[in-house]
Amino acid sequence: MPSTLGSALATDLYQLTMAAGYFHRGMQAHVATCELFVRRLPKPRRFLLALGLDDVARHLEALRFTAEDIAFLAELPPLKSAMTPAFQAYLRDFRFTGDLWSIPEGTVVFENEPWLRVRAPIIEAQIVETFALSLVNHLTMVGSKAARVVLAAGGRACVEFGTRRTHADAAVDAARAAYAAGFVGTSNVEAARRFGIPVLGTAAHMWTMAHATEEEAFRGYFEVFPSSTILLIDTYNTPRGAMRAARVCRERLRGVRLDSGDLGALAREVRGILDAEGAGQAKILASGDLNEHSIAALVASGAPIDTFGVGTELVCSVDAPSLGGVYKLVELDDGRERRPMAKFSEGKGSFAGVHQTYRITDADGRFDRDVLALDDEGPPTLAGGQLAHALLAPVLVGGSRRAPVSSLDEIRARSAASLAALPAVIRDLAPPQTNEDRYPVEPSARLRIVTDEVRRRFVADGA
Repeated sequence: MPSTLGSALATDLYQLTMAAGYFHRGMQAHVATCELFVRRLPKPRRFLLALGLDDVARHLEALRFTAEDIAFLAELPPLKSAMTPAFQAYLRDFRFTGDLWSIPEGTVVFENEPWLRVRAPIIEAQIVETFALSLVNHLTMVGSKAARVVLAAGGRACVEFGTRRTHADAAVDAARAAYAAGFVGTSNVEAARRFGIPVLGTAAHMWTMAHATEEEAFRGYFEVFPSSTILLIDTYNTPRGAMRAARVCRERLRGVRLDSGDLGALAREVRGILDAEGAGQAKILASGDLNEHSIAALVASGAPIDTFGVGTELVCSVDAPSLGGVYKLVELDDGRERRPMAKFSEGKGSFAGVHQTYRITDADGRFDRDVLALDDEGPPTLAGGQLAHALLAPVLVGGSRRAPVSSLDEIRARSAASLAALPAVIRDLAPPQTNEDRYPVEPSARLRIVTDEVRRRFVADGA
């Protein structure tokens, strides 16, 4: 759970200047509906795994301006003139009183589909934006990378090893995202404490180098941890390290870790040594700048690796290190009328109105396509045997919780089911090249009509 949860200052300045502007212009009773989505997937991605959504709901439930917050804002030069007694009183009483709709955390998503919908008085809807995007963009970025690693591993275990490659707070959230996506554990102890994730690890090269010999290092570690010994064997010479580890621990050696060199060739050699030296039960864990592509190649080669440790490439999502999630106004109710809204700037356009996504599946739950519709038009008419599943559902209504928080195990199970239901072409790890490589997301006919009407109003008519 983020340490900034519920903090009203965990936001950009312009959210607060706009909030003050709405207040002083008498617009605080206007009701805004906003949606969080991505306009397009990162180039190397064929899907995303949406994570962080439940924490957005927690943030809204806890969102407050403390007396210290208000005192700080009152002295902040860009806001000072707007921090009148009336506005300060508004902030003291501030609570989220609106509605939040969300797709279930751990759901596979695609471009233009709303993951979150906020309908609230405009100041409340505005202040949500930065925190929601910060949280969801990061966790979805890491979780989507982790999901690809899980697919590449083909049923072999994956462990998150990336704490030292990112900020300490981000590392804890990254461990949770990786576990939600299907990793079996993490090296991060705080993540284990906070989320109940299995924590795994070995000694580092420093342990071996701190002893006079490799045998002494292995024996000393085994004496301290006789029931959980996994030894790092590539400090000096990997095959010799494997032999020494096996001879020290024999049938009680849980595993060895390879962290350098030709991992496929070394894994074969090490497997033979372990088997020959009476440590056939020992597992082989491989690490060292692994990603989904190198893991897929190792699996395809038949390398006898049981577990993959993934760090830098995962927590930094090296091939797609940022996610362009956006939060946009889709409807405004000023008390006189409810107007569908959209943005039409070049390369950053959106569909007008409030939306619902319908996921079309066969009777066995396998994904066929998604239909993006206006929220009041209902599911599409389908061919025989197909089913339509509405993805967005209410989580908060009038600021109060409507749906329970999903447990991490529930999110993990949902992620696994979503990945298993994807078409094979969408599970492919190669970057998409043609439309056939992309999952179909079809706007409904009525959605197109309403968007065209809004475009004419604001663009063609010069409004």
